Amino acid sequence: MNDMAEKFCKASTLVPIGLSAAAFGTFMFLKRFGILYQLFHKVDNNIKRNGGDIVGDVLKAHGVKYVFTLVGGHISPILVACEKIGIRVVDTRHEVTAVFAADAVARMSGTVGVAAVTAGPGLTNTVTAVKNAQMAESPVLLIGGAAATLLKGRGALQDIDQMSLFKPLCKYCATVTKIRDIVPTLQTALQIAQSGTPGPVFVEFPIDSLYPYQTVSKEIGIKEKGPLSLMQRITNWYLSNYLKNLFAGAFEERDMSPLAIDIKKPSSSQVQKGIEMLSKAKKPVILIGSQATLPPIPVEELRKALEDIGVPCFLGGMARGLLGKHSSIQARQKRGEALKEADVVIMAGSVADFRLGYGRVLSRKSKIIAINRSKEQLYKNSDMFWKPTLAVEADAASFMVEVARGLKGYKCDPQWLHQLKDKDTVKEKANLEKAKEVTDVHLNPLKVLHITEEVMGDNTVMVADGGDFVATASYILRPRGPLHWLDPGAFGTLGVGGGFALGAKLCRPDCDVWIIYGDGSLGYSLPVIALVGNDAGWTQIEREQAPMFGSSVACKLAFTDYETVAIGYGGKGLRLDRSNEDKIKDVLENAVKQSRDGDSVLVNALIGKTNFREGSISV
Repeated sequence: MNDMAEKFCKASTLVPIGLSAAAFGTFMFLKRFGILYQLFHKVDNNIKRNGGDIVGDVLKAHGVKYVFTLVGGHISPILVACEKIGIRVVDTRHEVTAVFAADAVARMSGTVGVAAVTAGPGLTNTVTAVKNAQMAESPVLLIGGAAATLLKGRGALQDIDQMSLFKPLCKYCATVTKIRDIVPTLQTALQIAQSGTPGPVFVEFPIDSLYPYQTVSKEIGIKEKGPLSLMQRITNWYLSNYLKNLFAGAFEERDMSPLAIDIKKPSSSQVQKGIEMLSKAKKPVILIGSQATLPPIPVEELRKALEDIGVPCFLGGMARGLLGKHSSIQARQKRGEALKEADVVIMAGSVADFRLGYGRVLSRKSKIIAINRSKEQLYKNSDMFWKPTLAVEADAASFMVEVARGLKGYKCDPQWLHQLKDKDTVKEKANLEKAKEVTDVHLNPLKVLHITEEVMGDNTVMVADGGDFVATASYILRPRGPLHWLDPGAFGTLGVGGGFALGAKLCRPDCDVWIIYGDGSLGYSLPVIALVGNDAGWTQIEREQAPMFGSSVACKLAFTDYETVAIGYGGKGLRLDRSNEDKIKDVLENAVKQSRDGDSVLVNALIGKTNFREGSISV
């Protein structure tokens, strides 16, 4: 079919000029039932391919290696097609885990993570993970099944208004109503997921857009035998045209290559102003947030740029580990004190939300350079507690790399660096002393974590999933390298551990993958190591609730034998408590060995309570 015919059939507003009313009515009638398109496209009733095959081909053309799922009949053709062409289909036990795993792949691979789930409850089960991906700015493609287009709103199995559910959560939502639209719809979705501020996208596939022609034809209800009434003939005509329009042009050859991704870069004048501000600084500080680890700048290039600039850095979110286990320019402790003293603060992908006290930790005397792809995040709370001196709506890593190239001869005051590193040393010595304290019952959590830090190898990925124990771990454990730390992000979702570890292990099969769990959020598969800080409570909540309201209601759990549960699911379970306190290192090293042998391992560490995070709040 030529280009003019294609445009003529597809244009939603194109109407030939000079038609009579009758002719115009006929034109719109033909257009409404897709008959115009059918005139230019042959429908092959015997073709063996289906819409699921096209979905698989598009995903492969975009470099997708994994599709996470909980299987369902609505999406079976997609899963089978992916398996046939070498895309690994990874099944989970809950749809939310499938999306968490896709999120982890997106963060660690620099591509789009893909999850496919069935209609109705399959999709509603993903909502928390999709919202988490939205707030963490992860490019995730959620593929969902749906009732056949003709049956929507008529009481079909698992038929709900899925689009309304996901429009507030996703950058792009679309329903495929014709098989020929699968390629451009998925191309657009994958492009939008990665452009600007990345985020999740949702594409809904009614079941009749995925199954073969003969199957759909049989199920659609066309009556072919016996005497037909006038109404049945009209119904047959309608259904036949619907079917032909659904499949017209379905399997013609199309370009499936990725569309260009739109990522805003900083202007030369913005970079120059940043260079000038930083070159005059005496006590500068750089805050690196998760967004700085996004493509197109490789994390190793960003790391080199920061080391060339030589300014002390505080790392947060996915940026943890960016500078390696030990770095002369990374500051880990007393961030609030450093920000109060700093004369220039660069917020590279960092946001003035609750993690920065809504901007209250920033000094009004400081000059602040904020770089963020999102205008909303760029100016978050700037009407209340802080004001950016230079606001750059662009890719943070690109800005830092350009600043490093132009900042020649600048050296950060070594005394300022030493001052911050000395505070780190003092705090870390205090932490070591606190690790020696004897808790009321069971093990000191800081002691467990310090020994864990010794045992963890250099090739380790850490997944953080929990409250108090995990927050404590963030002060003790040192991520080994860029993209070797995964936490939920700004949404603070519990339960990410299993899915994140699943995605991480697939992306880094040679790494030891550790999940650092609180005892309120655990469950996983694959050969990873879970360290559960089991203090029999929602301690992060209790720290605030009990002193404020005088009650620990709903905060108490039990010292459950989680290691036995792990064994029941086919993994290995180990226990740490007072009885083997002198063998903590041996037990953890045994866990590493068993994981490397291919087993999933859970270490149930019964811990007592300390005042290490006294005064911390959870909201």
